[in-house]
Amino acid sequence: MSAISPEKRVFISRNPAQTWDLAGRIVKRLPESAVLALHGRLGSGKTCFVQGVAAALRIECPVTSPSFTLVNEYLTGVRPLYHIDLYRVMNPDEIFSLDLEDYLYADGITAVEWAERAGDLIPPAALHILFESWKGREERRITLWTGNKSPVPAVPDE
Repeated sequence: MSAISPEKRVFISRNPAQTWDLAGRIVKRLPESAVLALHGRLGSGKTCFVQGVAAALRIECPVTSPSFTLVNEYLTGVRPLYHIDLYRVMNPDEIFSLDLEDYLYADGITAVEWAERAGDLIPPAALHILFESWKGREERRITLWTGNKSPVPAVPDE
């Protein structure tokens, strides 16, 4: 994969190992500070992808979805990783009361699951990643693009 560019890029992952590999290749091309805006249904591969990001950053502790805590911080790798899960947030107005801006502009990598719920709070330079089921039970189509101008397909609540 070449440097990440504004046009959409589509990858097919046939299993979690390929998702981790893709995450590692992406991490190598990210600037020191970056936001990954993750989109997709429940079970589509968002957390698996963040686990791959953590592995690429050499974070050795288990990475799980912060559904109840909203944010997990992993500070032991080559760069910090901030993992935000907005599944339980119902509208962008709630986001402002959570003080997440510091994470979105922090040094390190910030991965935001259910990023569409953050509205305009996601920085314009964020890398958006959409996860969709594809053909098989474990296969995923993973679409990448930059900027908030690209529409995110509607993802119904589960």
